[in-house]
Amino acid sequence: MNYKNPARQAVVTTADKIFETMQHEIVEGEILAGSKISEPELAKKYQVSRSTLREALNRLEKCHLIERKANVGSRVVECTTKGLLEIYIVREALEGMACRLAASQMKDDEIKELQTILAVHGQEKQLQDGIAYYQEEGDLDFHYRVIQGSNNQQLINILCGELYHLVRMYRCQFGMNSPRASRAYGEHKAILHAIADRDGELAEMLMRRHIAASRKNIERKLEQESE
Repeated sequence: MNYKNPARQAVVTTADKIFETMQHEIVEGEILAGSKISEPELAKKYQVSRSTLREALNRLEKCHLIERKANVGSRVVECTTKGLLEIYIVREALEGMACRLAASQMKDDEIKELQTILAVHGQEKQLQDGIAYYQEEGDLDFHYRVIQGSNNQQLINILCGELYHLVRMYRCQFGMNSPRASRAYGEHKAILHAIADRDGELAEMLMRRHIAASRKNIERKLEQESE
């Protein structure tokens, strides 16, 4: 059965292009977290009409990347300790479940593809130096592929659709550049080994521990920035 990929939709209209561009810029920190959204400035920057821009902003709001408040206007979401805890508790539970399902649902060739992706990740110099573990979004993202491998459309909709880019915002801006990089890579390999062994219980436990460790790492960074 072919499952829909809610994070990968065909770019057809100008609003689609603006949405994808702004989504990437927010996630990567090129548009700063907490910054005010100025529709006139953005319409000029992207050379689009205000109505086209608003369509893109509406979609960014649905992805939880911007917030709109009456009499205040729109802002990019802020990365806070409270927000981190809430979203990572959800991740720990749901990605653990997805990992358990992936151990029984992923096909052998899908597991081999993921092993190849991890091998490519391991060749990155920043990872070898223990500085950072950067993963491209979508099909090159280990977590994304495991969730897709669960073959559960509800989990895919939530984790690869509704929450994916907000989670990625925390990961990109606080989690990937970290002294935990080498350890995180090793944890990915252990998780995949459990999936390949069709040990769903172990795979779920390892994923939950992995996400909890990542949460604690990001939490420390946020606390240091607020000091």
